[in-house]
Amino acid sequence: MKRNPIFIGFLQSLGLSAYIFLIALVIWNGEVWFGRIGNFLGPILFLSLFVVSAIICALIALAYPFIVFWDRKNTNEALKIVGFTAGWLAFFVIVFILLLTIF
Repeated sequence: MKRNPIFIGFLQSLGLSAYIFLIALVIWNGEVWFGRIGNFLGPILFLSLFVVSAIICALIALAYPFIVFWDRKNTNEALKIVGFTAGWLAFFVIVFILLLTIF
């Protein structure tokens, strides 16, 4: 079944945006939810969250293009999907910045 790379990029960037929103919510409310961490465990927790978050973001953005590249041997479509994902994500960032300046 042929899938549209533009739509796949949109869905992947939408998933990334939702995940980033959830992680930002955890970081923003972390002190309220978990209390103040005054020892070395705070930086360890933050760095662990950062590394796990980077892996999850890479899986959301690159897992399907890798399957397209590896299994279907379609390099062009895989690169299009990655490009459209980056483009849609940049569009979401611009919209978010515009919303921040308006409100």
